[in-house]
Amino acid sequence: MADNSGMDRRQFLTMGAGAMMFSMLAAEELRAQTPAAPAPPAGGGAPVNCAVIGLGAQGRALIDSLARAANAPVTAVCDTYTPAHTRALTVATKATAVQDYKQLLGRADVSAVFVATPTHQHKQIVLDAIAAGKHVYCEAPLAYTIEDAKAIALAGKASTRIFQSGLTQRMLPISTHVRKFIETDVLSKVAQIRGQYHRKTNWRRAAPTPEREQALNWRLSKATSLGLVGELGIQPLDLMNWYLRSTPVAVSGFGGILAWQDGRDVPDTVQCIFEYPEGVHLAYDATVANSFDGKYELMMGSDSAIYLRDGRGWLIKEADAKALGWEVYAHKDKLGDETGIALVADASKQLALGKEPGSSAPPAMTDQAMLNYAVDGFLSAIRTGKKPLAGPTEGYQSTVAVIKANEAVNSASRITIAKELYDL
Repeated sequence: MADNSGMDRRQFLTMGAGAMMFSMLAAEELRAQTPAAPAPPAGGGAPVNCAVIGLGAQGRALIDSLARAANAPVTAVCDTYTPAHTRALTVATKATAVQDYKQLLGRADVSAVFVATPTHQHKQIVLDAIAAGKHVYCEAPLAYTIEDAKAIALAGKASTRIFQSGLTQRMLPISTHVRKFIETDVLSKVAQIRGQYHRKTNWRRAAPTPEREQALNWRLSKATSLGLVGELGIQPLDLMNWYLRSTPVAVSGFGGILAWQDGRDVPDTVQCIFEYPEGVHLAYDATVANSFDGKYELMMGSDSAIYLRDGRGWLIKEADAKALGWEVYAHKDKLGDETGIALVADASKQLALGKEPGSSAPPAMTDQAMLNYAVDGFLSAIRTGKKPLAGPTEGYQSTVAVIKANEAVNSASRITIAKELYDL
């Protein structure tokens, strides 16, 4: 018997089952993201005292994240370039600034160390910080070579303290939420994956002296940089490794210096194809020559696609895909010629408040907001003792893949990645 709205009993029951599935999935997602109440840090409830090593753009962004975090004072900062101290200390006003990182590793008022130096300088700093008994957050990629990355990851695994890799995209609530949807087989058979980074910038930083300029622009030299695919592509690559529960078996790449012919030898435009087992490919391209279409990730399956951009996510269903039921509750956005169903990471909170999940689209996240989640995750792991989502193994495996991808770009070739290379 139909009601006054024209909905028959079968439709109503289907919607009810869909809403129940949506509620259960959202609640499960929230439980997975929300740890038990944080235990007090060592020292009778004392805050987590932090130090930041490397005060370039990323180091300053970490200091900004710590400034908004609860009970995470920055007590020390370090950079070999002393003018960098002044800018850092305008935010970390109570910190002591040093040139030699070893000066802060012996301090009792430093329990967690953030390593934000250039990639090729990570190894010894991280190893020394772990040996000093500190919790360590190491920016991604872990290192410039596989040997150095393995040394860092093995030390991180052996440490009795928390070690977190700087894989920020994995740490976002939407990333965990989407993974739950993927596990319900909402995509069905995964056919293709895409990722891109388009942002016009010369990737060059100004400096007062030629020596400082050379040091500051380490990303523009093949001798010190893993290029666009290594320094940027590692984030979406790690996310797809997580979603597929796999790692690439081969990678093809090419690139060139097409816009910024200013003496650099690192390509400003690259394309890579990562090959996964069972024939799934991830096509990744990055350019700093043009900003059109920004950055995003797209997973395409036989039933639907999942589109991720700026900390937000949408499900785009195929016309012949089965009804999921919960779509009726979700906010929908026009994505070109398609309609995207908003995937809302805090759905269970909204349900608990009596609101409709996804009734409005979440705002886009800035890079700083995304970093905040990674920092919060690290601090939470320290306080609870729970392993972080982005640990040493995840950091190492993603670093291996982008090192091989950078080799493929520089040689314009296809490189096979032995399964054993990912082992620790």
